[in-house]
Amino acid sequence: MDAKEQQLMAEALDRMWAKFLPQLTERVDVLETAATALSAGRLTLEQRSAAHAAAHKLAGVLGTFSLTKGTVLAREAEILYSAEPENDAAAPVRLTDIARQLRVLIEQYK
Repeated sequence: MDAKEQQLMAEALDRMWAKFLPQLTERVDVLETAATALSAGRLTLEQRSAAHAAAHKLAGVLGTFSLTKGTVLAREAEILYSAEPENDAAAPVRLTDIARQLRVLIEQYK
């Protein structure tokens, strides 16, 4: 790929990032809300399901932008939310940390 093609690819990725950013932010919001509810012992099945779906979607989209760390974190959240995190004493702290790390990663991209 020559310099012109690389430039065009970078511009296309920038446009895609701008398009997906609101959705990414919203999905992290879902993860933060679920982690907060879990920490308070009030995680509903609906919140857990939404967090699982948000984590799954984040894992895929972040991989598109070569944000491997984000994909790994989102996959971990997806697994934790699929395994009844309310029965895991360490899950609230870990899921809160994952959401925080994902927020920072997305805000610092580019």
